[in-house]
Amino acid sequence: MVLVVDNGSSYTDDLAAVLEKFGCAYRRVIPSEISAGDLPAYGGFILSGRKRNDRLVNEVNSRVVRHAVSSGAKLLGICYGAEIMALCMGGTIRRSEIPQRNVRCAVKVSGATPITPDAGASIDVFESHAYEISRLPPAFESVGGSHDCRHEIIRYKGRDVYGTQFHPEMSRDGRLMVERFCGL
Repeated sequence: MVLVVDNGSSYTDDLAAVLEKFGCAYRRVIPSEISAGDLPAYGGFILSGRKRNDRLVNEVNSRVVRHAVSSGAKLLGICYGAEIMALCMGGTIRRSEIPQRNVRCAVKVSGATPITPDAGASIDVFESHAYEISRLPPAFESVGGSHDCRHEIIRYKGRDVYGTQFHPEMSRDGRLMVERFCGL
């Protein structure tokens, strides 16, 4: 079962619909409903995007990231979820030079993973963010980028821990990535 941490993104309902379509067993909760003792019950985690910065939300999401990495559970961080993954593991984020608001763009896959197409493929994605990952943590690699964002898809090396700066639940190519993540 996958725990979906609903951080208040306006796209989380779309994410839930994608998970239901692919038959992925999940439980959706808001950060204030999660305790550290709950985490071992899940084999995977998805961190949604968010609307605004909140200390409690950041703390809970950081706890989920550290748990997933230390336990070997699969993890997918979406938009803010990818950013908090990077921050929690020693990377940095910055305000985007050009905020992306509800736009489509092409992401070039630079490294094949179990959830992405082969290296060299271009995927159509949906962007809506004002921040982006500026420096990856040492254990992470960038496996996809776009004209406006260098780290569109990130991966913890050798693990099923992924982040997307875009919202995969909002495009066909992205939904295929979510389906592959559920199948891990």
